[in-house]
Amino acid sequence: MWMRVSDLDRMFGVMDLLNARINSMFGDYDRSYGNDYGGCLVTEGTPRTNIYDAGDHFEIMAEVPGLTKEDLNLRIQGNYLEISGTRKTDAPEGYKAHRVERETAPFTRCFTLPVDVDAEKVDASLNNGILIMTLPKTEAVKPKQLTIN
Repeated sequence: MWMRVSDLDRMFGVMDLLNARINSMFGDYDRSYGNDYGGCLVTEGTPRTNIYDAGDHFEIMAEVPGLTKEDLNLRIQGNYLEISGTRKTDAPEGYKAHRVERETAPFTRCFTLPVDVDAEKVDASLNNGILIMTLPKTEAVKPKQLTIN
């Protein structure tokens, strides 16, 4: 039985369409399980975040463009960190929106860090739309150099 080339092209076209639809459904499926330390799901509108372990402290950088420190809420307890806030509409008064791609809804992003941090010594700053946090580890979990007698 012979197949025409046009039949093969049509079959591969349908397979490409199916693949594209599956990818669009599950494109962000595994994003929350990567290096998120067991945190909340990454959804549209939540800040993209990097967490670095610097030995005695964690460095966290979260993208929060257009937000001020009054728009953000930070909460920490033990090894649990929560970043939440609300993006407000930036449309001028009396204007009608033609296209809105920036989320204006509230968001929450939470992380479970591998060890407890000292909440009293946390430092947070906002610079050019990047929230930068330094979270020192508690003294009990910091590595200590021992000497041999």
